[in-house]
Amino acid sequence: MNLVISGKNIDITEGLRSAVEEKIGKLERYFTDSTEVHVTLSTEKNRQKIEVTVPMKGSIIRAEETSTDMYVSIDLVEEVIERQLRKYKNKLIDKAQNAVQLSKAFIEEDAYEDEDIRIIRSKKFEMKPMDPEEACVQMELLGHNFFVFRNSESDEVNVVYKRKGNTYGLIEPEF
Repeated sequence: MNLVISGKNIDITEGLRSAVEEKIGKLERYFTDSTEVHVTLSTEKNRQKIEVTVPMKGSIIRAEETSTDMYVSIDLVEEVIERQLRKYKNKLIDKAQNAVQLSKAFIEEDAYEDEDIRIIRSKKFEMKPMDPEEACVQMELLGHNFFVFRNSESDEVNVVYKRKGNTYGLIEPEF
């Protein structure tokens, strides 16, 4: 496993680097030697944030944690990634292309009691064509943090979503 450590608004001290290598290094048993793990440390005001991204064929494993102490954030994010790997292990292995980057020992390990994903509610609704700005207004009126709509310009199904800082994002399909 190759760790790629970078920082935004923070100097990566030797202490931080060794803490990341020690904690995130524990994940090494789950991956092959060629797997790249991207770790980004950042700070803004009193928030210390760590983001860990593991690109895999067909999917991405990602977690971020924020606290007032970077070392606490590092501890927390390692637990989240490990929990995600154990929880989705069977699903990752079922898609053979994803399993390429998982270590044989982890694959052969006894299966984790996997909680099946259960859909407990389903909705059907009419999607009238609208522009993204109108979709944002509808989302706000409903009090949701995302909204699915048919884009009147492209006639494609799009999604608008709320981002931090009271901004919005738009997801458009690409075929």
